[in-house]
Amino acid sequence: MWAIFRGERRRWTAAAAAVLLLAAAVVLAVVFSSVPPSAAPTSSSSPSLTASASPSDTTSDSPSPGSSPSHAPVPTPETVPPASAPAPVVPAPPAPPAPAPAQFPAALAGRDLEVIPGAGAVVALTFDAGANSAGLPSILQTLAATGVRGTFFLTGNWAAANPAGVAAIVAGGHRLGNHSMTHPGFTGLTDAAIGQQLAAAEQAIQGGGGDPRPLFRFPLGDRDARTIASVNARGYLPVRWTVDTLGWKGSSGGVTAQIVVDRVLSRLQPGEIVLMHIGSNPDDGTTLDADALPGMIGRIRQAGYAFTTLEALLG
Repeated sequence: MWAIFRGERRRWTAAAAAVLLLAAAVVLAVVFSSVPPSAAPTSSSSPSLTASASPSDTTSDSPSPGSSPSHAPVPTPETVPPASAPAPVVPAPPAPPAPAPAQFPAALAGRDLEVIPGAGAVVALTFDAGANSAGLPSILQTLAATGVRGTFFLTGNWAAANPAGVAAIVAGGHRLGNHSMTHPGFTGLTDAAIGQQLAAAEQAIQGGGGDPRPLFRFPLGDRDARTIASVNARGYLPVRWTVDTLGWKGSSGGVTAQIVVDRVLSRLQPGEIVLMHIGSNPDDGTTLDADALPGMIGRIRQAGYAFTTLEALLG
């Protein structure tokens, strides 16, 4: 009886254990079936792979090995502006040529003229400038007031020291001539030295706004056939005088304004060339030529003569 009871008990215990095992299996099955597949660890979600997938990898323009060349970016060529051609060199316009000097008639070559040939009843008033210019304002004023034009022979030294005087003479409509640079006697100069005297004076006079060519007067009246030919060869025509007023001697030399006028009238003739000076006498300071000029012009006109410049020599 007891044996039967123990056998029944073992069967119930075994059945209960089987039930418990079955229940445990069901529970486990339910638990595992509730975990989503994405939560399961996979090799694709390893931290190393996730870390390597940076934004720069997904946006990189570099083609991966083995990728098709057609997907490689084509670099934009840098635009290089064409080299500009050098600006053409435009030559500076040539300087206007200097006005050609007036030419003198060939028939006058070899002469140092004392009158104006074939001039008729006219007188040429000429003034030498080599010392000071004390008489110049009065002379220019008288010429302007009487409507007379004169011819002024200037040394280069005087022109360089008195550019305003040169300009005033030119502005008055008067003619200029070359009287050498330093006023030396020409017969003692070589031809080369004569050329230097002429060229230097010409440049100095032009610096004041005038042009002396082609008129020239020998300093001191010192000349001979050789010096006349040398001056002619350099384009200049020597002009002497018909009468020297001697006003340059001043009152200390026994000259007066009346004597100046009388000397001019005593030699009055067609084409007369009158020599005067614009400077004052170095000893007494007188300017007799300037003082005598108004009366001289009046008496010449009374005698039926008009006035001209040495331009009349040039034709």
